[in-house]
Amino acid sequence: MIINQHRKFSPANILFVCLVGGLLCLGIFIHLPSEIPPVLLEPALNNLLDIDIGMGLDPYSNVLTALILTLLQAFFLNKVINHFNFFNKPNFLTALMYITLVSVFLPFLILSPTLICNFIAIWMLSKLFSIYKQNDVKGLMFDLGIIVAIGSLIYFPFIIMLLLLWIALVLFRPFIWREWITPLLGFANIYFLIGVIYYWLDRFDEFEAILSPFMNNKLTSPIGTDYQDYIVLAPIGLGLLLFLSVLKDHYFRSVVHIRKSFQLLFYMILLVIASFYFSNSIGITHFLLCVPALAIYLAYYFTYAKVKWLYESLFVIIIASILYLQLV
Repeated sequence: MIINQHRKFSPANILFVCLVGGLLCLGIFIHLPSEIPPVLLEPALNNLLDIDIGMGLDPYSNVLTALILTLLQAFFLNKVINHFNFFNKPNFLTALMYITLVSVFLPFLILSPTLICNFIAIWMLSKLFSIYKQNDVKGLMFDLGIIVAIGSLIYFPFIIMLLLLWIALVLFRPFIWREWITPLLGFANIYFLIGVIYYWLDRFDEFEAILSPFMNNKLTSPIGTDYQDYIVLAPIGLGLLLFLSVLKDHYFRSVVHIRKSFQLLFYMILLVIASFYFSNSIGITHFLLCVPALAIYLAYYFTYAKVKWLYESLFVIIIASILYLQLV
């Protein structure tokens, strides 16, 4: 069956993950809109470079490009998790869960700033997982501050990940004040350089407008969801509950690094949910930033689950509910 196959670290699973990703794109190809707007970067960068990602792509090419990007992200995340030995033995379940979760809603399947930022989020996680055993992480935290700044130039709510860097220091490191300052310095360097460019071009008032989400933002209205959306969320929620039951049995058997990493992922999800405050025009694609953490959680459950009929049936139900939601 599907889960047992992806519990193996087999090159054939690369093809299987690609096939699942293609299957879960059927809905968007059937309901393909006549026109998909290009991806606009945040004003801080877009006003200078005037780059519209996806401009000139027809809707079919847009979705196909998004599929290729999500597959690359899935294998990148899978490589990170196997490198840090989250599941005691390498497998392809993380890639399978990632490509499944990014197909939950149709807007997830087109190019968007959050889809691009997921590359940065996974890259950031790979660096955060590595700070536990390093003697000196000041240079690494400086780099992570730069990474968060770059992500915020693509999708401004990504700025909340600056807090995740400090949470990681609390979880993984003793308190060393220099390590807490360096992420802020790295982050400030990027915005300082952009501010200098705006000042040099005599457009500093445009740069000041970049900070408007901090000064005059209002809480956004709830995202409108149809009751049918809960059809696909229900089996995923059940999978997360089963993950908690499996984690309870294995948590204290795991090494300290893995325990703290799971805590870090939990805080990442909370920060993504909270960061809707930074955007007045937030959409459902914002929650793509939750996908890496949730994919790791579900992969952990499917790695250690013992009742075959339950975990295989649950995954089939998740796939079926996604296809049903896309096709109705």
